[in-house]
Amino acid sequence: MTGAGSGIGQATVLRLLDEGAAVVGADIAADGLATTQAKAPAGAQFTALAMDVADEQQVIDGVRRAVDTLGGLDSLVNAAGMLRAAHTHQTSAAMWNQIIAVNLTGTFLVVREALPTLLDNPRSTIVNFSSTSATFAHPYMAAYAASKGGIQAFTHSLALEYASRGLRAVCVAPGSIKSGITDTTAGYIPPDADWKLFSRLLPILPTSGTGFADPAVVAGVIAMLVSQDGAFITGTEIRIDGGTHA
Repeated sequence: MTGAGSGIGQATVLRLLDEGAAVVGADIAADGLATTQAKAPAGAQFTALAMDVADEQQVIDGVRRAVDTLGGLDSLVNAAGMLRAAHTHQTSAAMWNQIIAVNLTGTFLVVREALPTLLDNPRSTIVNFSSTSATFAHPYMAAYAASKGGIQAFTHSLALEYASRGLRAVCVAPGSIKSGITDTTAGYIPPDADWKLFSRLLPILPTSGTGFADPAVVAGVIAMLVSQDGAFITGTEIRIDGGTHA
């Protein structure tokens, strides 16, 4: 599980541990991993792994450590990601490349390194994180949206290429979910942003009053997808947004 140090990634780790899974949780933030470790149930099989998904050698070494720790691998969940916001005409190449490197290339690198071990199993699952921004307009987030659209296309390719080997590949597309990304997004919105545009991103179901749902609502879906309950789901996206784009 990448992105295990906060938000949806952390919630998913805790849900999987509650259901008896052994989990290696990776994140670039050591303090976030320590928080996840502290929240893990007593006796849970959780191993924290410091890893930057945008660094190829760290991914190669990290996935190897995860496989060695677990004695194999039957599921991979790629939640690591970042978001920066800017007017598209003011987006630097450096910002664009950083977002693509973490979100899209990072997902690819972790999948590439995990695939040989996943394919050792008669059934295995990859869950990648897309976003509602991949399909529906999100202002000032062109680079982020492009990275998430790429993840969706990548996941479709995986699902077809490896179906005969027993691998399922699925995307979740969260929207209006409280996470580490949403907690910091406001600080990146351009000062002259048209805030009326964000009214299109509000859920139709009630939330706690913040407009964002608890990350546990996504964790439950992921737990289903990596279990036998999701055995006939592959090559698709599951949107989890409270009806924002109904």
